[in-house]
Amino acid sequence: MSDRADLPEALIRLRQSIDNIDAALIYMLAERFKCTRLVGELKATSGLPAADPGREAEQISRLRRLADAANLDSAFAEKFLKFIIEEVIRHHNEARQTP
Repeated sequence: MSDRADLPEALIRLRQSIDNIDAALIYMLAERFKCTRLVGELKATSGLPAADPGREAEQISRLRRLADAANLDSAFAEKFLKFIIEEVIRHHNEARQTP
């Protein structure tokens, strides 16, 4: 690891901002998964399937538009959301297994 004293102050500040953003992302994902866990429990008790392809397609389309507006690669945003959706579906399937 490099000695921080040798790094430009601007780089240190940018890295601190990145660290703050990473922490915020983790907490936001944790909150999102709390909500989707409850959705999975509701689906399980209501006899609904774990996956909802229509909802997933709507969300992917929505996130692609948001990514474009934010000047973020929309293909990356779609991959990121698909990764999250896969994890959510796994949680939903686990909720179905839990008595």
